[in-house]
Amino acid sequence: MVIVIGLEGSANKIGIGIIEDGKVLANPRKTYITPPGQGFIPHDTAKHHQAQVLDVLHQALSQANVKPQDIDAIAYTKGPGMAAPLISVAVVARTIGQLWDKPIVAVNHCIGHIEMGRLVTGADNPTVLYVSGGNTQIIAYLEKRYRIFGETIDMAVGNCLDRFARILKLSNDPSPGYNIEQMAKKGKKYFPLPYGVKGMDVSFSGMLTFLEERTEKLLKTGQYTKADLCFSLQETVFAMLVETTERAMAHCGSQEVLICGGVGCNLRLQEMMSKMCEERGGKLYATDESFCIDNGAMIAQAGYLMFKSGIRTPLADTWVTQRYRTDDVPVTWRD
Repeated sequence: MVIVIGLEGSANKIGIGIIEDGKVLANPRKTYITPPGQGFIPHDTAKHHQAQVLDVLHQALSQANVKPQDIDAIAYTKGPGMAAPLISVAVVARTIGQLWDKPIVAVNHCIGHIEMGRLVTGADNPTVLYVSGGNTQIIAYLEKRYRIFGETIDMAVGNCLDRFARILKLSNDPSPGYNIEQMAKKGKKYFPLPYGVKGMDVSFSGMLTFLEERTEKLLKTGQYTKADLCFSLQETVFAMLVETTERAMAHCGSQEVLICGGVGCNLRLQEMMSKMCEERGGKLYATDESFCIDNGAMIAQAGYLMFKSGIRTPLADTWVTQRYRTDDVPVTWRD
């Protein structure tokens, strides 16, 4: 029996999860929400995490009904992410590691998403579409690494959706992407947008600029509604992601797709990807927002696998890095 606690705080969510041999015992989190039309600034996000982290920690221990002495290891997000929030959480991980005299495991945020997705869905060796506010990657496992087959060459798909929500002054509660998804359901008229697929990679910044320059006029003249524009944006960016994922599946001879990351709980993306998988005789694996969106349990699960395979992070190496590539991590826990 191995119990690992995981601390996540790479963006606007502070979450602490506790895993016991692949079973989620607790997974509380708190989200930093800004007013409509605004993003979240690293410094202010870090202050939010610092104010909330001890409450979330007590909540996790209470929900899991475990004491510090029951815990075998502490996992934390090393990166990628925003520097100030990452540092805030790393300091807490280092502190409790020394107070409780427990080993520490530094976890790659992206791998946390993948391993949580594999645990929850039961996907064996899927082609992974990892889509969030800060990352967009198409990934497959080969020879002890998660290999990146394609990725965004400018901004993440979640960032693109969030910034368009800002243009429309949509609420950030519970998240801008969720509110775009709800509004898109009412959209009926498609507005043609630039389609940015470059081989296996995708580009969203040109599409966003194209929309930024035209949205006000389109809404003012009544040619399109806000719902139409949300619908058009979703259809275009998701078509790009389905196309590149299908190409990676064909290359790998894969029959499974796992969608993970915050944007992965979008039901329209799941629907489009599921249709593509069906046409190929494959299967889609996806989860809901409790595990798609950043959470502590995903860091605990990746930390659990790393800890079981013998990985420990010396205290002197428990720093953070904003640009921590998925394919930089040796995957010692998979065959």
